[in-house]
Amino acid sequence: MTITDIIQNRRSVFPRSYDTTRDITKEVILHILENANFAPTHKLTEPFRCEVLKGNIRQDLADFMINDYLQHTPVEAQSEMKMQKISENPLLSNVVIVLKMKRHAHLIAEWEEIASVAMAVQNMWLTCTNLGIGAYWSTPDSMVLRGGNFIKLAEDEKCLGLFYMGYVNTDITLPVPKRSPIMDKITWHG
Repeated sequence: MTITDIIQNRRSVFPRSYDTTRDITKEVILHILENANFAPTHKLTEPFRCEVLKGNIRQDLADFMINDYLQHTPVEAQSEMKMQKISENPLLSNVVIVLKMKRHAHLIAEWEEIASVAMAVQNMWLTCTNLGIGAYWSTPDSMVLRGGNFIKLAEDEKCLGLFYMGYVNTDITLPVPKRSPIMDKITWHG
């Protein structure tokens, strides 16, 4: 595929569409993360950090997120469907990447480092698309606001969510991405 094909075919592929029988090898994960490592970074702060979750720790993640949801969501607002997704997504994924950002507050504004991590995630996503791996960036409050209760976060780190990954089931037809025309989004000057 050309880079344009990869970009235009990238989409959120949710864990329910993953083939749970196919393993993403350590070598493939390292390839994906190496591409993340080449995201633009202002003043070379390289804020992207991550933790790779495979195997039984995915159940620990699901348990943590369910307990957090029950503790921080009013009973009348709790949803069985939401709880099912929270508990299933880590287990339907072959790999869950915890996305972290290391802050360099003395050098640059936080938004610049968030943007750098987002570009690292886009590099991961595009690499996954090219490899036939489905991916989904999720930002649950349990991790973004309270992820330090599950993973170790240094004082200068923040969790920016979870990146679920799994090979896509071959019997799944992925929807075509929908975008409004670019000409509707451009203002020309000169």
